[in-house]
Amino acid sequence: MAVLLFRLRGVPDDEAEDIRNLLTAKSIDYYETPAGNWGVSMPSLWLNDERQLETAKALIEAYQTERAENARAEYARLKAEGKQRRLLDELKENPTRFAAYLLLAIVVLYFSTKPFLDMIG
Repeated sequence: MAVLLFRLRGVPDDEAEDIRNLLTAKSIDYYETPAGNWGVSMPSLWLNDERQLETAKALIEAYQTERAENARAEYARLKAEGKQRRLLDELKENPTRFAAYLLLAIVVLYFSTKPFLDMIG
């Protein structure tokens, strides 16, 4: 019986591809279900053989641990070199977009709190 191994919703394409390649390289028999035409279904990787579940989960966990360590190391390297992007960098690079997002946030905050503030006053 098929068993759910890994949900792909929100997973970056490169990570999903790496996991597919990892499973294929280790001869783990799996299949993939897409999100469907309207993106309603859950894109996932499924195992055909339930007996491979623990091995597959261990492989994915080891891969994700290594990926997280690499991301932290890259962040630390960029931060040490002074190349890590900050909010101020975004503001300098694209002030119009930054102002538009800020204005949008203020409008949403205003309309979200206005009914409650009207009840008080």
